[in-house]
Amino acid sequence: MRRVSLKHERVARVLAREIRSGVVRRGTQLPGEVELARRFSVSRNTVRAALAVLAEDELIATHTGKGSYVLFDGRPLDGRLGWTHALSEQGVETRMRTVRIERSTDPGLASRLGLESPRVVVIERVRQLTDGTAISLERSRIPALDALRDLPERGLDNGSISVTLNRAGLYLDHCEQRLRGRPLTPVEAGHLNRPDGTWFLHTTRTSWTSDDRFAEHADELLDPEHYELSLTYRS
Repeated sequence: MRRVSLKHERVARVLAREIRSGVVRRGTQLPGEVELARRFSVSRNTVRAALAVLAEDELIATHTGKGSYVLFDGRPLDGRLGWTHALSEQGVETRMRTVRIERSTDPGLASRLGLESPRVVVIERVRQLTDGTAISLERSRIPALDALRDLPERGLDNGSISVTLNRAGLYLDHCEQRLRGRPLTPVEAGHLNRPDGTWFLHTTRTSWTSDDRFAEHADELLDPEHYELSLTYRS
């Protein structure tokens, strides 16, 4: 016996097909409920039910008073390219705002990683969408080598940590990374313009050169509405 689709399922199916095919790209705001109701000749309640289906499938996110935005286009982000490049490849343009660059010491990190010196340069930046929405807070600690000690005065080369490290003779080769979720602290929430305690993805990544020299330790707080973890296993 053939099942008759409900109206909201039909609407959700059409919109999902447009999102997955790339007709509606990641980061795009969907038309409002009134416009969608007119397009599909259905009620606003039917539209709301359809949007709920898309949200449950993690294709969109709906923000009260702001509308619904496309989250997923089926292509995983490649963090190895750097977040700016990886996001740009998916059609999501971002910009970085530097919070601070300063020389410091981190005895705990030096002890944990077996480093000869606790001296580091700390780089803290916020990544924003073009509309100003902050989607990540990234803190990097790199070794305070002679070629890097003046970073607080001169800034990053081409605005890139990777380029800066390469020009100092540090080329990333391998890393270890961990991920968990945790609430934002009040200071972090202030940088990201989010309520205290908002849950973000928290990744820690330590990178080394091919000859096992320490290159970078990064803590990244990522908005789960804009980032996802993709794992591939092979037997």
